[in-house]
Amino acid sequence: MPVAEHVMRHAAERPSRPAVRGPGGELTYAELAAGIQGAARHLLRQGIGPGALVAIGVADPAELLTAALAADLAGATPLVGEPTWDAGRWALVTGSLRPAARIDAPLPRVAGPPVPYDPRPADLAWACFSSGSTGRPRAVVRTRASWTDSYAPLNDLTGIGPGDVVLVPGPLVSSLYSFAALHALATGATAVVPGRRSAGLPGATVAHLVPHQLPDVLEHPGTLRTAVVGGAALDPDVRKAAARAGVRVVSYYGATELSFVAVDADGGGLRPFPGVEIEVRAEPGASLGEVWARSPWVAEGYLGGAAGPLRRDSGGWMSVGDLAQPYRAGEVLRLRGRGDGAIQTGGATVVPEDVEEVLRKVPGVGDVVVVGTPHPVLGSVVTAIIEADGAPPPRALLEATARDMLDTAQRPRRWYAVPSLPRTPAGKPARALLADRLAGGALRRLV
Repeated sequence: MPVAEHVMRHAAERPSRPAVRGPGGELTYAELAAGIQGAARHLLRQGIGPGALVAIGVADPAELLTAALAADLAGATPLVGEPTWDAGRWALVTGSLRPAARIDAPLPRVAGPPVPYDPRPADLAWACFSSGSTGRPRAVVRTRASWTDSYAPLNDLTGIGPGDVVLVPGPLVSSLYSFAALHALATGATAVVPGRRSAGLPGATVAHLVPHQLPDVLEHPGTLRTAVVGGAALDPDVRKAAARAGVRVVSYYGATELSFVAVDADGGGLRPFPGVEIEVRAEPGASLGEVWARSPWVAEGYLGGAAGPLRRDSGGWMSVGDLAQPYRAGEVLRLRGRGDGAIQTGGATVVPEDVEEVLRKVPGVGDVVVVGTPHPVLGSVVTAIIEADGAPPPRALLEATARDMLDTAQRPRRWYAVPSLPRTPAGKPARALLADRLAGGALRRLV
């Protein structure tokens, strides 16, 4: 069933229920359903139907959702991008596969009878971008069922239902946020989509966040009941702070290519998301191995044959190269970062996330990114870029913490400070951009 059909059902049952709140105002389910139907009729009149790829870069998030769901209803494959992308940028990110249409403004509404379309669950129905922490977007294509069939398990884990107001505080080009918005609408909840504006918590009972957003939200939780947190490791102290504020945290590990892999619903550690099998494959004698997953939720691959980290074996297992400690079924999954981000320094392998976890605890550190920078003898040295909204912590304090809590190879040899880290649309630190700034001498070194 198209996600749009869920919206039609909610519109029939509760037409006046608020469906979307965006910068331009509020739409009820009846209004959203009428907009989707009218926009779908427009697409079909333009010859855009089953099998067509539709590139969508509408600035208003409510209109963007309307266009994406109209494409879904018409049987086309919606691909959400940045409103600022021009034709050249779209050509770059879609590769050899050219969209049948590029939508950068609200779609016209055409009157007429309900749009008839009965898609199959295995249709290639959704495409979304994965930029990870590198800032190089790849379009990931998936079946409709690989998203929609995971809605019920997510509802069971989070308690999200039709009475909720769900805050989605990031750009819908991110698969994390686009999934969150579509899930809210399929459930019959109210999706709050402020786009790039800060909306606070306007009566939200649920919020989809990345870890660095949660501490700010907890300062004024309001009516918030549940925070669904994905994208990176969550500090246990932040989870405790959420509990004190009366906010339940459901954190998860996944990837655009893999969807949900593991979830921590109670603070007890990551365990497989319903329907997911996990393996950690390590070379003999190695302390870390790659995470492989097999589930109904994984994607089909990259649009237009683009290259990326996704690998698949003959048994249907898939991996994007994330690292974890050895794992057996029934245990907690202990992630250690992405394999292609590991730093080789003087013959030792350093996982940046291990160092970042320690340095985030230093008073005055808002966030931190650890990368490797070239060294003529060691190959690379561990380099820390500290985010501090005021004066950064003294280097002596940072080095003392590193000596006390990190092995010799893990201790940063170079330190930099920035008032704010650049981030990807999903809210993750943009490591590639930081590396470019380092190479260009644009960052201030701590002395």
